[in-house]
Amino acid sequence: MGVKLSGIIPTEEISFKDLAGKKIAVDFSNCVYQFLSSIRQQNGELLMDSKGRVTSHLMGIWTRFSNLMSMDLKLAIVFDGKAPELKLREQEKRAERKVKAENEYKKAVEEKDVDKMYKFAKRTSRLNHEIIDESKELIKAMGLPIIQAPSECDAQMAFMNEREDVWACATTDFDPFLHGAPRCITNLTLSQKRRLPGGGYVLTKPYLVELDKILKELKLNRDQLIALSILVGTDYNEGVRGIGPKTALRLVKDIHDFDKLFKDVKAEFNWKQIFAVFKSMPVMKNYQLKWGEVDVYRVKKILVDEHEFNEERVDKVLNKLREVKSEKSQEGLKKWV
Repeated sequence: MGVKLSGIIPTEEISFKDLAGKKIAVDFSNCVYQFLSSIRQQNGELLMDSKGRVTSHLMGIWTRFSNLMSMDLKLAIVFDGKAPELKLREQEKRAERKVKAENEYKKAVEEKDVDKMYKFAKRTSRLNHEIIDESKELIKAMGLPIIQAPSECDAQMAFMNEREDVWACATTDFDPFLHGAPRCITNLTLSQKRRLPGGGYVLTKPYLVELDKILKELKLNRDQLIALSILVGTDYNEGVRGIGPKTALRLVKDIHDFDKLFKDVKAEFNWKQIFAVFKSMPVMKNYQLKWGEVDVYRVKKILVDEHEFNEERVDKVLNKLREVKSEKSQEGLKKWV
């Protein structure tokens, strides 16, 4: 879920033209849950091939990542590792919510209520080893580097960003900043519409968010930003009831002693444990970022031969990627003429 601080965080709209040629670390889990939630049939069921195998994740990866590649973005896909023990409690609660959603979905099916079927089916999305393995296979075939984090993806992306191996982290929340990421991009998708939970759509654009600007505008240091986030709620705690971002901001500015702060708000969790997770998350330091050619044979084998994607549409995307590469090569040659 991630920490939600959108009401107080300064953002700046950015164009895809500004991102051309830049290396971007992408949160895989963040993306794949979007794909599994939104790429569905009208009744809410996931897309599947004739053998009943889910293909929504493959459709999302192929469509979004190829679109971004065609805009000359160099994507590095980062996968989550083992979650901290503190996160297991939240994961259990999410699992309970999914079970409730599955029961509501079954009722909607019995009532033949298509709108409710779609609504509740979206809330049942789950990752499994098959989806992860298939995703990695396709991503590699697209020539994109994969980085397997030992723990949380947010910390790994932040480390890569701090090293300046990537220009920014692509995500939908602000968690990478709590791990020290200098720069994040939200809404990194060419789609300009996002479906709302209650129906309808809202226009979306990519936004650039920078840690230095956040701290300067809010007049905080990074430790205070972490404390603020813990008050509001993170992946490791539900936060303090009745405290939103603006109240939390006022509190961390007024009370610099964190022990006193969390005691005064009667926090029902160990804030020091949560704070330590953000400050000392393990990361992989010897990763490699190598971008390769699109393996046309492997892409078509995965999408067309194994999962029955329309070959003409796949070829159309492959041709587009070839054209982009050719144009870049021509531009490179002109520099030497």
